[in-house]
Amino acid sequence: MPSPKTRRDATVEMIHGREIADPYRWLEDADAPEVADWVAEQRSFAESVLGGLPGRAWFADLMARIVARPRAGIPVVRGGRFFLSRNDGTLAQDVWYTAGSLEELERGGSVVLDPNTWSDDGTASLSTFSVARDGSAMAYAVSEGGSDWQKIRVKDLATLEDTSDEVVAKFSSPAWLPDHRSFLYTTFDQAADARGTATAGLGVARLMVHRLDGEDELLLSFPDEPHTMASGEVSHDDAWLVVTIGRGTEHVNRLWAYPLTTVAGRTEIGEPVKVIDVADAEYGFVRVDGPQLYLTTDKDAPMGRVVRVDLDWAACGDVAFAEVVPERRATLIGAEAAGDGLLLAHLDDAQPVVTWCSLEGTDEVELALPAGALVGLDGSPLRQSAFVGISTLDQPTAAFRVDLPESRDLDPRVERLGLAGESTSLAPAYRVLRERAPSADGTEVPYFLVMPDDLAEGPRPTLLYGYGGFKIPVLADYRPGWSAWLAAGGALAIANLRGGGEYGTPWYEAGRLGSKQNVFDDAIGVAEHLIATGVTDASRLAVHGRSNGGLLVGALLTQRPELFAAALPTVGVLDLLRFHRFTIGAAWMSDYGDPDSAEGFEAAWAYSPLHKVRPGVSYPATLVSTADHDDRVVPLHSFKFGAALQAAQGGDAPVVLRIETSAGHGAGKSLQMVASEWADLLAFAAHHTGLVVPPAGP
Repeated sequence: MPSPKTRRDATVEMIHGREIADPYRWLEDADAPEVADWVAEQRSFAESVLGGLPGRAWFADLMARIVARPRAGIPVVRGGRFFLSRNDGTLAQDVWYTAGSLEELERGGSVVLDPNTWSDDGTASLSTFSVARDGSAMAYAVSEGGSDWQKIRVKDLATLEDTSDEVVAKFSSPAWLPDHRSFLYTTFDQAADARGTATAGLGVARLMVHRLDGEDELLLSFPDEPHTMASGEVSHDDAWLVVTIGRGTEHVNRLWAYPLTTVAGRTEIGEPVKVIDVADAEYGFVRVDGPQLYLTTDKDAPMGRVVRVDLDWAACGDVAFAEVVPERRATLIGAEAAGDGLLLAHLDDAQPVVTWCSLEGTDEVELALPAGALVGLDGSPLRQSAFVGISTLDQPTAAFRVDLPESRDLDPRVERLGLAGESTSLAPAYRVLRERAPSADGTEVPYFLVMPDDLAEGPRPTLLYGYGGFKIPVLADYRPGWSAWLAAGGALAIANLRGGGEYGTPWYEAGRLGSKQNVFDDAIGVAEHLIATGVTDASRLAVHGRSNGGLLVGALLTQRPELFAAALPTVGVLDLLRFHRFTIGAAWMSDYGDPDSAEGFEAAWAYSPLHKVRPGVSYPATLVSTADHDDRVVPLHSFKFGAALQAAQGGDAPVVLRIETSAGHGAGKSLQMVASEWADLLAFAAHHTGLVVPPAGP
């Protein structure tokens, strides 16, 4: 069955002296009947191709078993109560339980939130929640159909009944004020049209105070500073509201501290102490101890450090850093207040190390945790215990309780919690190797190479995964599809590309703006290294990435189509000349630049996948995946790129668009949707890399 033919129109723009054709711009209007018909035709074509894949049923069966394993998150303590997410493997969404003690929680606890009751099809999900310090109320955020828009509702924890309060928010975690009757949240101008299918820019962000049963109040907004957003967190002593102010996804920010006073049951917010009022580096709030404010920062420390600032002096305009934890070779990725000290998380060659130290930065000791990826830290100055979550390639979260030392003569005690019961791995025995590949400029690019632990030699089908952006580290962590790919006999390469956060600020800076090509060169270097070392060859190599990683895949298949047998760009940013015009896209100019400027346009034009598609080229088999409620990377990126690639394909390999309904950028998907997506991705990659699934059942 040939791929659908997509209508081209004559849309052409002159941009910075270049004539830019955009024949598929009509696909940007997701509400147009013609676009709806086009989507239906593409979905029908996709099913005709995917339904004929010989390994689809095998992967579907195995993925259903993988997501059906019982699982639990890590406990969090809020408002004096313990909370935990669980799923016995049969539910679309995880259920949240609460209890007054960890022991009671381990025995089961009581259901406090069950997202499975919020929609008939399992597509409504919990995005976040917070609890008032006195434990009286919970504010929880609901996402519908995978949208980033949130409806924040309030639950009375004494009765477990919802109140009449509801606000519309986005990219927000509610922060309760000390009166337990008000909380902060972030919203945007476009909240009046909070549809997951809307594509308009979000407008001005506003940090609001919601008073229960009262009127909302504006705390902070920057109408003259487009794309500037703020979020707040209350110190454990209820004395300060610490607000972080950043522009889009830039990794520099301001930081203000507002004094709080509570009189007659109402918290008032005073004038801020502008601790950091010039966004010259990244600053993260850790804790307050008396007048001492503890921060993480990469100011004068590209690998990160912990410093403290005296708020009394800062109020007088004297901001001086006292170093608490100095920069080291490993990258600081997190610091959490815990007891009378700090939990520190570092990445040592993209592998986590968690330590605890005093507030002076002394007496540091490493926690006895197993190897794996760090997926959660929960601590507080108000208790002498903390929780840590670790995942591995084939196992989701394992939770550990850390009893913090009450004396410097003692070490923290670490205990694994059996909150989800035993969960057997469905992956075969495998080994993880640490490899390095040369990039085009000679930079060594590290990657994890995961091989099934069998005796087979010679090139084998291999899946290369990468991201390379926004200072986000890529680790050897759990993703449901990894077990299935390994079980089928494939190899897996997880690349640590420039632009990520694995090796501090310099590694990030080397992969953004005018240096973005380094990211693609790094991935090409890893692909060529896999081939040169005999792990695979071009006929057996597939590449996969999501979001910014979808951009990575789009760039690789348009720049080096001969290097890959299959390409899987998922919810990708693929039109780099117009990304900033839709929803939250303008926030990404930190990495991609401003296409409206001459410099930004030239940088984006050099690699924009949509604009690098060339007629008659033999492109690899490509499965472009998106979702109709993705209001972060709106589906028009995938629509236009997929249409262009289908029209240009000069070879016999298929170009398929997989378009999900009632789904968004990825968060909040039901277990069944997760299993279905992975089954299609892996079956497609397997078929086009020659990976033959075992004849017996998985």
